[in-house]
Amino acid sequence: MTRTATPRKPRARSQARIDSILDAARTLLAAEGVASLSIYSVAERAGIPPSSVYHFFASVPALLQGLTADVHAAFRACLQVPIDHARLNHWHDLSRQVEQRMLTIYSQDAAARQLILAQHGLTEVIQADRQHDLELGELLHKLFARHFELPALPHDVDVFALAMELGDRVYARSVQQHGQITPRMAEEGMRVFDAYLGLYLPPYLPKRSD
Repeated sequence: MTRTATPRKPRARSQARIDSILDAARTLLAAEGVASLSIYSVAERAGIPPSSVYHFFASVPALLQGLTADVHAAFRACLQVPIDHARLNHWHDLSRQVEQRMLTIYSQDAAARQLILAQHGLTEVIQADRQHDLELGELLHKLFARHFELPALPHDVDVFALAMELGDRVYARSVQQHGQITPRMAEEGMRVFDAYLGLYLPPYLPKRSD
């Protein structure tokens, strides 16, 4: 039987170097946008030779994919923060908490706004974002199922992932027009998120017992 090798985690020193590269790229991305990012500018910002950046990230798209994974790790973490079950009266209460947490990440992380919401046309980043959205949608589905008794949902549509993507379209329009997610457009994005979920979730869902 052929065994598949399990990818090894980077050693501490390598991980520290990766983190410094991503931090430098994040700073440059927030300040100057995707178009101005280069391996050399990241290396200069991180205070390391360009060859060290190339060792971990062979190209700018690879670097941006790494940053996208970093951003989505923050989204995954926010979905894993415990929810006070007793304070949930309606599934909208849960969706509001989730969207507020994600909006907080967007508001505090300009690089996240540039990667996920800005118009950059980078196919690699868009594809990575969509793949991560599927993972987030699965986590969100499990979170809702933990607190409420869900109806049968379609297998050919990732309802929760698509709800997030639709909300992001509204946030993206706000970033493109105003450079940020305004309170008004944040509310509209949450309404879009709820409206799409409402096509599959009835107005009332029974809560699960603690």
